[in-house]
Amino acid sequence: MGARRDCYNRQIDYLRVSVTDRCNFRCAYCMPVEGVLLQKHTDMLTYEEMLRIIKVLSKEGISKIRLTGGEPLVRKGIVNFISEIAALGTIKDISMTTNGNLLADMAGSLKAAGLNRVNISLDTVDPERFRAITCGADVTQTLKGMEESLRIGLTPVKLNVVLTEFFTESDIAYFINLVHHHTVAVRFIEYMPIGNGRVHAGPSVEKIKSMINSWGKGVLKAVQNVKGYGPARYYTLPEAVGSFGFITPISEHFCQSCNRIRLTADGKFKPCLLSNKEIDVKKALRSSAGDEEIVNLFYLAIGAKQASHTLNEANFQPDFFRNMSQIGG
Repeated sequence: MGARRDCYNRQIDYLRVSVTDRCNFRCAYCMPVEGVLLQKHTDMLTYEEMLRIIKVLSKEGISKIRLTGGEPLVRKGIVNFISEIAALGTIKDISMTTNGNLLADMAGSLKAAGLNRVNISLDTVDPERFRAITCGADVTQTLKGMEESLRIGLTPVKLNVVLTEFFTESDIAYFINLVHHHTVAVRFIEYMPIGNGRVHAGPSVEKIKSMINSWGKGVLKAVQNVKGYGPARYYTLPEAVGSFGFITPISEHFCQSCNRIRLTADGKFKPCLLSNKEIDVKKALRSSAGDEEIVNLFYLAIGAKQASHTLNEANFQPDFFRNMSQIGG
């Protein structure tokens, strides 16, 4: 069955599943340094409940799944969960967004289970700045996770770089060298002011492009051959085997092509990352709802998708939102 379309004719075929609200990092734009009030385990969806939702929605056109958190690798049983999704035979792409801290030891098992590719958060490669933005994490572990993912073929490996004040020119040098030698897509993401106010925006996307072009390795050229289903616009440099992506939720939003619905770890369909609108599917699951009721709630979520977010509007109220770690990004 083909993917469903919302009232703005956007095809919805992508479900982002937050498997946990726990995380072993405390990134400054994502979570307060003291952490957040965690949900009780009984309030979280079980893997069986998530799998049922995925199975039902795959009959409604959902064919792409991204597993997020919190940090998805801190939840026990994640490898088996991936194998169960793969066993459905209806999902053509299973990916994961991770901070990479636990990835080096788990990458092989994740791929064997059916994971196709990973996105790794890496906002700076400077050890001190990395410790500062994550509240104490070791960048070496994340880099090892990236290297192991490349070695075993969890590709294309994508690096998510949020452009904050922690980003430096030395990071540009590292990433230019990286894309020249490895099939990595380095994606620069505009900072969105919906976190905890412990970080400020860094250089603009246009500034990053200018810095790359001035580095002496050639001029960025647009490319279309990077696998993925998100909003990034990709470019490469002469002789580079990897690429750069640019994600601009503020300066040039991409809501008109949004193809996703989110499922939070506590069982809510979320039509938009930047909206408070949520539809409770957990209550239906735990009230012995049939598949038809789950489908109806999914349609309700699709119907609630707005034409665009309101980040640029004067009356935007960021304090109304959950922390990013509780949504799954």
